[in-house]
Amino acid sequence: MTRKIAVLVGSLRKGSFSRKIAKNIEALAPDGFAFEEVDIASVGFYNQDLDGKEPQSWLDLRAKIKGADAVLFVTPEYNRSVPGVLKNAIDIASRPYGKSAFDGKPAAVVSNSPGNIGGFGAHHHLRQTLAFLNMPTLQQPEMYLSGVGNWFDDAGNVKDDKTREFLASFAKAFAQWIETVSKAA
Repeated sequence: MTRKIAVLVGSLRKGSFSRKIAKNIEALAPDGFAFEEVDIASVGFYNQDLDGKEPQSWLDLRAKIKGADAVLFVTPEYNRSVPGVLKNAIDIASRPYGKSAFDGKPAAVVSNSPGNIGGFGAHHHLRQTLAFLNMPTLQQPEMYLSGVGNWFDDAGNVKDDKTREFLASFAKAFAQWIETVSKAA
């Protein structure tokens, strides 16, 4: 059985470090896990007035999350929190109240920054949101990735062997977490 992982990348930038990290985690994950980045750039802003007459982009976002077995969030930090585009996508997929596409899905958070803190603020703000959304979230290893600006070669692959090993250990832990949560459900 292949487990489907929806990947929400909190950066829209073409050369996004978050997207490169997500792709490297995907490449290092154990067999039996299929990752799909979910487009959050085209969903528009959440507006409660549209509940019941949602744009197709909202319905597509919700369907992709609902169709996944788990969700991987990979995000930079903007002003000690998550980027607005990621928060907006979370709000859309979690509405209307009582019909959240995220409910009960295993999750993991990877935050990153070219600086030294590794997206600590974004990481913890996102975890608070995931707790409210009833998403059992992987606790260890914690993934605050700093100095990511020089991690990648021209093809977007992580250059350092120890960093690749760390990302592989995270991918394995996330895979085990998904199985653990799925068996308990």
